[in-house]
Amino acid sequence: MSRIVVTGGSGLLGSAVVRRLLDRGDQVVVVDNLITSSYDNIAGLAGRDAFEFVRHDVSKPFEIDGPVDVVMHMASPASPKDFGELPIQIMKVGGLGSHNTLGLARAKQAKFFLASTSEVYGDPLVHPQPETYWGNVNPVGPRGVYDEAKRFAEAMTMAYHRHHGLDVRIARIFNTYGPAMRLEDGRVVSNLLVQALQGRPLTIYGDGQQTRSFCYVDDEAEGLIRLVDSDYVGPMNIGNPDEFTMLELAQVVVEVTNSESDIVFEPLPVDDPAQRQPDIALARRVLGWEPTTSLRDGLVPTAEGFARRLGLG
Repeated sequence: MSRIVVTGGSGLLGSAVVRRLLDRGDQVVVVDNLITSSYDNIAGLAGRDAFEFVRHDVSKPFEIDGPVDVVMHMASPASPKDFGELPIQIMKVGGLGSHNTLGLARAKQAKFFLASTSEVYGDPLVHPQPETYWGNVNPVGPRGVYDEAKRFAEAMTMAYHRHHGLDVRIARIFNTYGPAMRLEDGRVVSNLLVQALQGRPLTIYGDGQQTRSFCYVDDEAEGLIRLVDSDYVGPMNIGNPDEFTMLELAQVVVEVTNSESDIVFEPLPVDDPAQRQPDIALARRVLGWEPTTSLRDGLVPTAEGFARRLGLG
């Protein structure tokens, strides 16, 4: 049994990680300011003796009483909508938040885990993207606040590893989805599901031929925990290598929701990546991990969860 601090533990992915840790017998302290997440995602855990919730912005200094074995820094607004609405907060949690959580791990002599992102690859010129690829990022574009915050966080994590000898892990997370996504978070899966369930036209940006790889939240959480438990520093891609165009995604959404919605096209946002697909050979070899949930199988419970929250289920 370990005592694990999880920042951002009430988010889509953070809450899935927290549940798995508790179910296997770990003690978990969630630190979250709920700026883009919901306490509802973890409210059912409040009765467990091994669970503790601290409402706090990790961009500001904080302490955790008692021993800590692992610090998992998963806090950050992460959707394109957030990039425009919360740019300073994103930069702060990636910079100051990473510094504060690394400091906590060092003070507690704990292992440190950073939830980084495929966004460090920017609009990639290498496809699929291996961990050795350095990326193609526009640091001053509208997506740059998130891309550069995570790139900085990776650099700081490795600085603590090299300079202080801190035991660290870095995961690069690709598009994750699941029932606990915010309905209005601005990501393509949530956008299309809400539109389909409400019978509105499905919005596709550009010509719909840009690609993404979508990983169901339970698969993603399993991969992250395996990395934490391993001896591999990283960075390591944790994502689903199955690649879909936005038009293909929209078609699957229509099928799983039985929607009669049409598709409408809007201009492509600035710096929107043309393609994104993880090379997960490293995760397969080191962790024995790969996702097992198909896009269709993951979208079914996600759509059901959305329908309930929209009052349609």
